[in-house]
Amino acid sequence: MKRPDGRKPNELRPVKMTPDFIRTADGSVLIEVGRTRVICTATVENKVPPWMKGRGTGWVTAEYGMLPAATKERTQRPGPGRANSRASEISRLVGRALRAGMDLAALGENMITVDCDVIEADGGTRTASITGGWVALARAVRAAQAAGRLAADARPVARQVVAVSCGMVDGKALLDLDYSEDAAAEVDMNVAETAGGRLIEVQTSGEEATFSRDDLARLLALAAGGCRRLAEMQKRALG
Repeated sequence: MKRPDGRKPNELRPVKMTPDFIRTADGSVLIEVGRTRVICTATVENKVPPWMKGRGTGWVTAEYGMLPAATKERTQRPGPGRANSRASEISRLVGRALRAGMDLAALGENMITVDCDVIEADGGTRTASITGGWVALARAVRAAQAAGRLAADARPVARQVVAVSCGMVDGKALLDLDYSEDAAAEVDMNVAETAGGRLIEVQTSGEEATFSRDDLARLLALAAGGCRRLAEMQKRALG
């Protein structure tokens, strides 16, 4: 099958990472994956959640949201007392993935909050948030250490974390789905892993369809190749 933008099945959309996009943040990056654009910021605070006080270890959490005009139809802002279940689920996913890349004991009793704000959505916003969120996180740690807010000899960022989407469309395994492909996919997968290839989280579901173990292996292999390329881009964004 021919993809809408002419890409090969194992080809990523054009990816661009612009570090220090928000200069008031400890660490930030604008990540662009095709027409999907997410601003990721990371804030280091000398505190931890109440349930972690006195443990001598830190915490990393994430918040994800979409601007109302990020999609063609305006998205309603959550009002007082109204939770957005999709945003909450993705926030937890991003937080889990980023914590997998950390040595929380080396962070000390400090907390890093990574905010992922989608300004334009064309598929893969959660995986772009993880990939860009890690860059913002690593840059925030570097800045906090330079400012003396974190121990200079600590190594709280233990490993790179990267994520990508893939799926089965018309029976074909494709990497990095845009919105039109994602909407038509029989099988949808999001993969978060380390730059070394160890899996952190795999979200896979058949959309009114089933898939074989061979399909699963094919999708995981596609994701691994995409994550390797994204990890190299992360390194360049870190300088």
